[in-house]
Amino acid sequence: MMNVLQNIKNMGILVLIFFSFQFLAAEDLKDSIPTSPESLHNYEAYFCDACGCASSGGSMGFSTVGDQNFFGTRYIYQQYRSRSGIFNDSPWIDEHFNTLQLWGNIPISEKIKVSAILPFHFHNRDFPDGSAQEISGLGDISVIAFYNLIAPYVDGFLPEQQKALKHSLDAGLGVKMPTGNYKRENNAGSVNPGFQAGTGSWDLIAAASYTMSYNSWGANLNANYTWKTENDQQYEFGDQTNYGLLFYRNFSWVAMEKVVPVSILPFGGIAGEIYAENRNFGQPVQETAGDILFGKLGFEAGYGKLSVGANLMLPITQNLNKGAIEASHRIGFQLNYSL
Repeated sequence: MMNVLQNIKNMGILVLIFFSFQFLAAEDLKDSIPTSPESLHNYEAYFCDACGCASSGGSMGFSTVGDQNFFGTRYIYQQYRSRSGIFNDSPWIDEHFNTLQLWGNIPISEKIKVSAILPFHFHNRDFPDGSAQEISGLGDISVIAFYNLIAPYVDGFLPEQQKALKHSLDAGLGVKMPTGNYKRENNAGSVNPGFQAGTGSWDLIAAASYTMSYNSWGANLNANYTWKTENDQQYEFGDQTNYGLLFYRNFSWVAMEKVVPVSILPFGGIAGEIYAENRNFGQPVQETAGDILFGKLGFEAGYGKLSVGANLMLPITQNLNKGAIEASHRIGFQLNYSL
């Protein structure tokens, strides 16, 4: 019992550490609309990469809640609205981000696995004057190598060989490659520079995931940090922190007529993102830091080696570009084959 309480205490400390991160916005926006090409570049640089998580996983996660080795597809839909100008009464633009990913966790050895995400984007937005814009294409590919630091206990057949309390810890490093197209002109008329197929930069990713379970109940705490670099158009999105805490229950049994394992795993929790300040032509850009916290609900269900899943994310609190960008919701669906 003391070991259970100690593990719960340790998890609580980890949660408090992640929630202690806060990035404060800088000075107020200038009260003028830019007209020259040079000032337009500065204008578009005022806003963070609020929708960049769709290409690299981000708070949607690099793996399933069950954390098995798999290969499959995942669809992510994000809805935002952003101001068409820098004034508080500027009209809103409705923006829709659609991403279809090929993704997977591929085992390399007993301790090492590689997580890879290959995204395809289909984005569109509607302007106040009735016009619309669409972009589509390959996004930025992400590859991360994870090392298992703490392996979960494997139960034996005898009662004395089984444990109710188990935990595991994985940590990894990876890279996001500039395989998606980045165009400055896509930012014209909107404050949201995330309306892109890619960021145009090579970025380094560090990630960690800790899971603790007691019988059929469990919790997963995960975090990842992305160091972003300057692209060939001399724009650099701010570094990004993603974190999440999910609680789940695993209902599993064996379909005796075919001797096939069946499982249903509902889950709920939170997922957050923190954005650091951007840089344009090497100079810090004001009003580009931001943060958002989502509530998350979903499920995963498996039959044999096939599994499906769905989740819904709704914002609890958000401060994206001092209110110039607002997130509505995110939806995810996945279909995977266990390896």
